[in-house]
Amino acid sequence: MTTRRRTVLQGALALLGAAALAPAARAQSDGVRAIFWGGQARAERTFAVFDLFRKKFGTAPVASEFMGFNDYWTKVATQTAGGNAPDLIQMDYRYIVEYAQRGALTPLDDYLGKTLDLGDFDADQIEAGRVDGKLYGVSMGAGGFCLQVNASAFERAGLPVPGATTTYADLAGMVGDFNAANAGMRMLPDGSGNEPALENWLRQRGKALYTPTGELAFDTADAAEWFTLWADLRSKEACVTAEEQAISTGTIDTSMLVTGRAASGFTGVNELIAYQALVKDKLAVSNMPLAMAGGKGGQYRKPTMMWTLAATSGVKDEAVELINFFVRDLEAASLLGLERGIPSSAASRDHIVDGLNDLERQTLDFFANLGELLGPIPPPPPAAAGEISLSLLGTLSQEIGFGAKSPEDAAAQLVSGAKDILARAG
Repeated sequence: MTTRRRTVLQGALALLGAAALAPAARAQSDGVRAIFWGGQARAERTFAVFDLFRKKFGTAPVASEFMGFNDYWTKVATQTAGGNAPDLIQMDYRYIVEYAQRGALTPLDDYLGKTLDLGDFDADQIEAGRVDGKLYGVSMGAGGFCLQVNASAFERAGLPVPGATTTYADLAGMVGDFNAANAGMRMLPDGSGNEPALENWLRQRGKALYTPTGELAFDTADAAEWFTLWADLRSKEACVTAEEQAISTGTIDTSMLVTGRAASGFTGVNELIAYQALVKDKLAVSNMPLAMAGGKGGQYRKPTMMWTLAATSGVKDEAVELINFFVRDLEAASLLGLERGIPSSAASRDHIVDGLNDLERQTLDFFANLGELLGPIPPPPPAAAGEISLSLLGTLSQEIGFGAKSPEDAAAQLVSGAKDILARAG
C-alpha cells in the first residue's frame, strides 16, 4: 500500500469514529444503493441478481458500485462518516464490530422471521453476524483463507503441488528447481504483510491475533519470528521482491498470482473462480503452508462477506428484502454460484450442487478435506483491527522488504503500534 493510500485510509477511519452517528445527509432515494468489493466476475453475478430482483418485484434499479478490497474500505469509511453511506454495505468479519459499535449499522433482529428468513441457515454463519448479541450481518457464504496455487508452474518444475503437509521450509527447499523451470516467477508473493497469513501461522502455534476481549494476543518475539521467516524466503528468492509486491494494490488483477510474478497467492477460497478466469495456467486451492511439520488448527470457516444495512438508510424495508433475495431465492443462488462462498442456506446449497463444475467443486470440498487443520472461528476482531492490518502491518512489511527496517525493529513497532491503535479505539 502506498503512503498516500495509507494516509487516506487513516483519515477515513478517524472520520468514521468521529461522525458515524451523524444523521443522514441525503433524502430517501428511489431505490436501494449498494456497495461491494470484488472483481469483474463478482460484479457481473451481482448485477444479474440485482436485475432479477427488479424484474420479479418491480422495484427501482439498484444503484451500485464495486472496487478492490483496500480502496473499498476508504470509500465506505468516508461515505459513512459523511452520513451518505449506501443502504447495503458488503461487510467483512474483520470490520463488523467496528461499524456496529459505532452505530453505523442497523440491527436486523426485528426483520427475522418476517422479511428476513434465515431458518435453514448454518448456525455458525448466523452467529458470526452478531455483535453484542444483535444481528448486524447476513452471511453471503461460508469460506476461509487458503493458498491458491498455480499448479501448472509446480508441475513444469517436476515438483509436488503444495498440499496438506507442505511447510514453509519445504517451499524454501524447492527454490532451485522451481526457479529454474519458471523464469521470472517465484513460488510465493511476499506474505509478510498479509494479515490472514500471519493469523494462520499464529494459530498453528497456539496463539492468535486478538484475545476474546479485543487485546493483542501475540508479542514482539512472535512478530520478529514471522518477519524473519519472510526475510529468509525473500533472500532465497522463494517469494517476490519488495518492488514487485508493491505493485499489488489489493485488486485481483494486480495480484502477484494474476500478473505471473508468483505461483501462489493468499486469498479467500471462494476467489478461485475469479482468479482462474484471469490466469491461463491451471489453479488449485490448498491450505496455508504449515509453520512446522504436523501443524494443526490454523484454518477456520467464516463468512466470506456479509450484507449489512446502513443506519442512515431511507429504504430499509426494501434493502432487507434484497438481502433476503440474495440468500433465499433459488434463481439468485444459481446466478451467484460459489463465487461468494458456500451458501449458508441449506436449500440454496442443495439447489446448486448438481450444476457445479470441477472448479466450483474444489471450493465446495475444501473444508471437508482439511481434517485437523480446521479449527474454531476466532471472535470478531476489535474495532480498529482494519487499521492495524491495512496500514501498520502492510507498512512495516514494505519497510523490511526495502531494507529500511530490520525484522526485530519492525516487530517491536508492530506490537507497540497495534496496542496504541487498540487503545485509541478503546
